[in-house]
Amino acid sequence: MMNSTLKNSTLVSLLLKINLGRLFVILVPMLWLAAFFFVPFLVVFKISLSEAVIAVPPYSPIFEWDATDAYATLKITLGNYLFLFEERFYLDAYLSSVKIAVISTIITLFVGFPIAYVIAKSSSTMRSILLALVILPFWTSFLLRVYAWMGLLKKNGLVNELFMSIGLIDQPIQMLQTDFAVYLGIVYTYLPFMILPLYTTLEKMDLNLIEAAQDLGAKPYQAFCLVTLPLAKPGIIAGCLLVFIPAVGEFVIPALLGGSDTLMIGRVLWDEFFLNRDWPMASAVAIIMLIVLVGPIMFMRNGNKEAV
Repeated sequence: MMNSTLKNSTLVSLLLKINLGRLFVILVPMLWLAAFFFVPFLVVFKISLSEAVIAVPPYSPIFEWDATDAYATLKITLGNYLFLFEERFYLDAYLSSVKIAVISTIITLFVGFPIAYVIAKSSSTMRSILLALVILPFWTSFLLRVYAWMGLLKKNGLVNELFMSIGLIDQPIQMLQTDFAVYLGIVYTYLPFMILPLYTTLEKMDLNLIEAAQDLGAKPYQAFCLVTLPLAKPGIIAGCLLVFIPAVGEFVIPALLGGSDTLMIGRVLWDEFFLNRDWPMASAVAIIMLIVLVGPIMFMRNGNKEAV
């Protein structure tokens, strides 16, 4: 009887340790998200419900406490969100940002997939070299790389000089401060974020499945569509999200490589915060942009759960 009691107590203590360990593992990332995502989100959301004033900080408090009369005042305004939906300028900025991000993501996928496939099917030595070349741009400053593209794409830059020297063009082409330069800068900057998830997925793919499909009469493109693409779906989704999300809110690349008519929501946020000093309006823009980004991600996550 005593042995049975000891065994039960030992089992209970072991289960408690396991549960505490699982709780600790879950608690650490949850605290991280709460400290660096949820709390800043609440702060920005609170500012979006206030009114812009000429003061420091440049917005009115939404909660005030009068110690003399012992009463509290809660003043919330939705005018920032109403103005956001009424003003066509902000809608155009959102649509332009999404359009540029979608096109850039598609181009990055078409460029990154063959590169990831070649890396995944290379020998171990060559694979290490190719992966190092993919990661190599991260060793230099992001801003420095964007400035380098400015030097390459300007009218008297290296690209125009090269084309004129070989006789392709007679006079310099306007490449800088165009949408082409913006797409080029985004694709170049975020290409590693597409390649690495695709490589991770393709590297685990069993080549025997492709051989089996070809033995059953499938042509190479059919084997690619029926075997390789479905198996690479997790990497495609991860890579597209890693490119699309930061591309929507991109500010530096459109500001340096794009023209004055290149409208993106990141530039609008900068202008509202630092030029107009309208922090409530800028916060409302940021909240809506966050909803636009998080909504499709949650939808895709729920869809994948239902499929499983």
